[in-house]
Amino acid sequence: MTSTLRYVSTRGKAPRLGFNDTLLAGLASDGGLYVPESWPSVRHAASELPFAERAAQIIAPFVGDEIAKSDLEAMCRAAYSTFRDPHVAPLRELGDNRWLLELFHGPTLAFKDIALQLVGRLFDHVLTARGERITVVGATSGDTGSAAIDGVKNCANVSMVILYPKGRISEVQRRQMTTVQSPNVHTVAIDGSFDDCQDLVKAMFNDRAFRDQHKLAAVNSINWARVLAQVVYYFTAIEQLGAADSAPVSFSVPTGNFGNVLSGWIARRIGANVGHLIVGSNANDILTRFFETQTMSATGVVPTLSPSMDIQVSSNFERLLFEMNDRDGDATAAQLTRFRESKRLSVDASTFGRWIRPVFRGQRCSDAETLAKIAAVHRDYGVLVDPHTAVGLVATEACAEPGEPVITLATAHPAKFADAVKKATGVVPELPAHLADLFERPERTELLPNDIAAVQRFVAGAVASR
Repeated sequence: MTSTLRYVSTRGKAPRLGFNDTLLAGLASDGGLYVPESWPSVRHAASELPFAERAAQIIAPFVGDEIAKSDLEAMCRAAYSTFRDPHVAPLRELGDNRWLLELFHGPTLAFKDIALQLVGRLFDHVLTARGERITVVGATSGDTGSAAIDGVKNCANVSMVILYPKGRISEVQRRQMTTVQSPNVHTVAIDGSFDDCQDLVKAMFNDRAFRDQHKLAAVNSINWARVLAQVVYYFTAIEQLGAADSAPVSFSVPTGNFGNVLSGWIARRIGANVGHLIVGSNANDILTRFFETQTMSATGVVPTLSPSMDIQVSSNFERLLFEMNDRDGDATAAQLTRFRESKRLSVDASTFGRWIRPVFRGQRCSDAETLAKIAAVHRDYGVLVDPHTAVGLVATEACAEPGEPVITLATAHPAKFADAVKKATGVVPELPAHLADLFERPERTELLPNDIAAVQRFVAGAVASR
């Protein structure tokens, strides 16, 4: 029996696709993002299962029969065998009704490993079956790039070009990308912000001739498979607590691009016992301001101690906006066109009251508050947290209701941001053993201007060299 689940674009003009074509397409041909045509229902497991087994169960309804169940299970086992903790995403108690969900036990020490270790294997599986090659292009604010590179560096059918903002990511984040010597991997420092890098990637996808010629695919969270794989740990966290049938559990998510918190919303939508979703922002607080005013207004990007969140255009918000518009692609496209022109997007009170107010909370956090929280967590619990996780903890403290159980997502290992952690605590967090020699490895990267023609020339040359 053929699976009926298909994917549609948030802008309503692109063709409906199955899972495999959606995986390889990334951005839809009309500039929108793919979402399932309908939402399946997923139940909590009766008891805690190994992470890989649970991942295959949760992802399977979205894949249908396009990938054999045994192949999906094997890819999940392989993906999560690379993690240093047997739970993959373990919980750490941090006071009454407070936990950290440690998402940094993968190869590159960030939550994005959980999705990208699997996505790389999905790419290779589908491409091998089809006898095809693709060129993955992506933008990173720090962690996506290294996680994506690690996920595809051994893929025989994938070339990759990752853009990152010059001087706006940590040294560990940069070296995790630039020291990889695999010939299919290329990194480019762009003279601009993450939003500039993201715009360059979108421009390449929107150039239909260039996209088709070089068979472009996406690895950013514009790719549906990225968002889907992150849904899993919302289910498994609740199941670790044994809270599937008790009071809803809320999550605090430090975020800039909205992808991680959108995965929480999807988990809630399809059956996870999720209460509120608390969004932690740094000084680039476009999401917090939206929750406060019902208006999204983009300003300039400000560099902070939590650089992976130094973003003003939250790309994944488009998927939620599509739902808020009752899945009207034309209305969504019109809103986003106005946003690109005016840098403002407003939602009426009725829509806001229906979709946002019951679920979302938001809180901004300054660098001073970030350092203070890192210091307090170390002093009170003997735990080191990175600046992004600290932002999430500040948001938890500000937004959680009395007695509300809240899990804060610990999105990166503290050693990825050693300077900030040392400034706050006096302690230099050590890199895990597999990265102990990171600062001795030779780097390989390219510096380009914020210019689409220059970037396209580089991508074309990188593809030709393979």
